[in-house]
Amino acid sequence: QVQLVESGGGLVQAGGSLRLSCAASGRALSNYATGWFRQAPGNEREFVACVDRSGLVTNYAQSVKDRFTISRDNAADTVYLQMNSLKPEETAIYFCAADNRRLGASTLQAAYDYWGKGTQVTVSS
Repeated sequence: QVQLVESGGGLVQAGGSLRLSCAASGRALSNYATGWFRQAPGNEREFVACVDRSGLVTNYAQSVKDRFTISRDNAADTVYLQMNSLKPEETAIYFCAADNRRLGASTLQAAYDYWGKGTQVTVSS
């Protein structure tokens, strides 16, 4: 079993950048495809980005393509989400999640077995 802890959230102005980290303990994160999801107030949680176990295959929500980059450092047991050109509507709690059943990374929340508690990202206008 793996435990996930997100960090790197905070307050940023519109157009700014943040880098989120998802650190693992208990079992190596390299054993898991990993995804980032977010939930804004009053909204359902939604897919943001995912990466397979190798780090070679990624997928993004259309709304974040070309602005966000997901990557992983398996030696450090950490997955990152670099977020650029942030918008106020992207204010949300960002969660990372791990899937140990598939080699590839899924965009579906139901595919993920383990979740962190999230980190707050607030984008001011």
